[in-house]
Amino acid sequence: MKKISVLVLGDVVGQPGCRALFFKLPGLIKKYKADLVIVNGENASDGFGILPEEAEKFFSKGVDVITTGNHIWQKREIYPMLEKENTAIIRPANYPPGVPGRGDVTVTVKGVDVTVLNLLGRVRMGLPVDCPFRKSTEFLKKNKKSKITIIDFHAEDTMEKEALAWYLDGKVSALVGTHTHIQTADERILPKGTAYITDIGMTGPEESVIGTKPEISIRRSMTQLPLKMEVAEGESTIKGVILTIDVDSAKAISIERVVQKESDD
Repeated sequence: MKKISVLVLGDVVGQPGCRALFFKLPGLIKKYKADLVIVNGENASDGFGILPEEAEKFFSKGVDVITTGNHIWQKREIYPMLEKENTAIIRPANYPPGVPGRGDVTVTVKGVDVTVLNLLGRVRMGLPVDCPFRKSTEFLKKNKKSKITIIDFHAEDTMEKEALAWYLDGKVSALVGTHTHIQTADERILPKGTAYITDIGMTGPEESVIGTKPEISIRRSMTQLPLKMEVAEGESTIKGVILTIDVDSAKAISIERVVQKESDD
């Protein structure tokens, strides 16, 4: 049986998250014998967006594909990079026509083509994007590049994430959730072979409120003032999953949570 191992890491938050990723990623690749590395980078630049120089460093440290989400538009400097023909940084595919970039990329892993698709949720996101269910169906009908498809579903609502996973069970190799920054404990293989987890968590400061300073989050909650969030400091933890996929069937064999503290050996 020919297999590939895919390391998927959650939203990298600010400088602390980038520091941990750059320091620990080579070791994680070796530990898990990862053939493909996918990282959500939409919060890399001070918690909101990603700059070209940060994206380039992601790639230089071993990241193969950068996925994003609703914060991708925060740093306009990234727009030209999204538009490059051979770029491996993608934005959600279900934004309306006319926005920069594209929502998928196909990479070759051990001689096998693997497509990564980025989608955005609609429930409690406040964004009038296209339906991710219909968009994924439309994409899969047109995509003739590869049998193996991995989806980063950047969404808030648990029901929406689970529903899309069941809807696509057996049609994609894996669907992993991002956006909430809290790693869930529901990783599993669905009946028809799709690996799923509601949220893979974040790569960022552990002593924080989803990566930001707790005192500001508390004050925002208590006063309802639109205070500016700031990335917390201190030690970071890398979170995500490692997937094993059977190349011939394109079905997932296993999904395992990854948790790596910055200070751990």
